[in-house]
Amino acid sequence: MTSLAEARELLAEFPVVDGHNDLPWALRKQVRYDLGARDIAVHQNAYLHTDIPRLREGGVGAQYWSVYVPSDLPDAVPATLEQIDCVRRLLARHPADLAPAHTAADMESARREGRIASLMGAEGGHSIANSLGTLRGLHALGVRYMTLTHNDNVDWADSATDEPGVGGLSAFGREVVREMNRLGMLVDLSHVAATTMRDALDATSAPVIFSHSSSRAVCDHPRNIPDDVLERLPGNGGVAMVTFVPKFVLQAAVDWTAEADDNMRAHGLHHLDTTPEAMKVHRAFEERNPRPVATVATVADHLDHMREVAGIDHLGIGGDYDGTAFTPDGLGDVSGYPNLIAELLDRGWSGSDLAKLTWQNSVRVLGAAEDVARELQQTRAPSHATIESLDG
Repeated sequence: MTSLAEARELLAEFPVVDGHNDLPWALRKQVRYDLGARDIAVHQNAYLHTDIPRLREGGVGAQYWSVYVPSDLPDAVPATLEQIDCVRRLLARHPADLAPAHTAADMESARREGRIASLMGAEGGHSIANSLGTLRGLHALGVRYMTLTHNDNVDWADSATDEPGVGGLSAFGREVVREMNRLGMLVDLSHVAATTMRDALDATSAPVIFSHSSSRAVCDHPRNIPDDVLERLPGNGGVAMVTFVPKFVLQAAVDWTAEADDNMRAHGLHHLDTTPEAMKVHRAFEERNPRPVATVATVADHLDHMREVAGIDHLGIGGDYDGTAFTPDGLGDVSGYPNLIAELLDRGWSGSDLAKLTWQNSVRVLGAAEDVARELQQTRAPSHATIESLDG
């Protein structure tokens, strides 16, 4: 049996739990949530990284759909609610393929049914507008992780890609973490500064995740995870989900991306814009400046290092599809996961290791957060703290 055939066989039993997919935002940007105009029941190769046929081909068994809105967007809370509405409408439109999931048990039920467990993650603490009541509202609507920041600081937490503000987490930031623990909402440390990662690990009583981050030792980008933080995951029980974004996994792409981002801004465009107009600007720049190409092996290098530092029980996958303009060769869309598993098989990863990477670790970490929440809810009431009361 070839490695690719073996990879597909393994994924049939232990499919991928992917920590982060930006399809809802792509649907907002492209068609203003007209789900008929981008019907994911059929191939949407010309427009999206994601549709149901390619999720099936890629062996995806669970997906955290990001309900992301930009951190500089006014009225982030209603925009986040629109994103949640988009996911819920997708699930209602495709019930044979997409199963609503709020718990680890729901994920296992979906796997038995042959459906794709669909969870939600909010990308950035700006989506709660400094309100713990809003945090609880998002949880009640089904959001099961929150990334503490996106690319910009929030008032209570520092981002990896902004100037230091509060030096990690403020007192209110630590209270946000504690309230997430009480709810059973996973604390997601992708996008945050290393100081915030360390403060969150100090504050949390539940396992954390990195929904889409790679290794800083392998590629020195501030979005990646330093080794000292990876070393703490066994003690915490958390999971680091490797991402595929070339500018986070390949050092040459880091440097190229800085130039490409400057070019986007020079054309009056946001550097994360993936609209057709923006992509024309990207392609013209790339014609003049060939883009360094990441590969499946590039991503596998990160996983090899992360396994060495954190251990096999603390790894997962978070591709960031439909949230990036570029992807590695062999991982061009959600159908590519078998190529990564085949590469790891060729590197000597065992079937039991790969089952942990694709499915078991991510299901376990959500279940562990639920266990902590049940215990905390016996002794801790909902927090009514405000940022003014804790941070002054």
